[in-house]
Amino acid sequence: MAQAITDATFEDVVLKSDKPVLVDFWAAWCGPCRMVGPIIDEISKDYEGKAVVGKVDVDANQEFAAKYGVRNIPTVLVFQNGEVVGRQVGVAPKQTYTDAIDALL
Repeated sequence: MAQAITDATFEDVVLKSDKPVLVDFWAAWCGPCRMVGPIIDEISKDYEGKAVVGKVDVDANQEFAAKYGVRNIPTVLVFQNGEVVGRQVGVAPKQTYTDAIDALL
């Protein structure tokens, strides 16, 4: 299961991570987000110990969504050393997300 990330934990979990981080910005009411959710959870299992995989509920946690210009959801950002190195807006196949992580491992 992907880790729940909040505005309070974002800096420690994402920006200070020594591993690649994939963050899914989503909301419960968003249909496409519900399509991406199971893919993200699967990736979190596949990359356990190699990368951090988390989800930010944009309704409850708006600070970092705003900071990174997340205007449409789902938006998946990939971070390396605290910097955004990848962005996928909308639904994409699992391979798109895993390729982004693999490029950083």
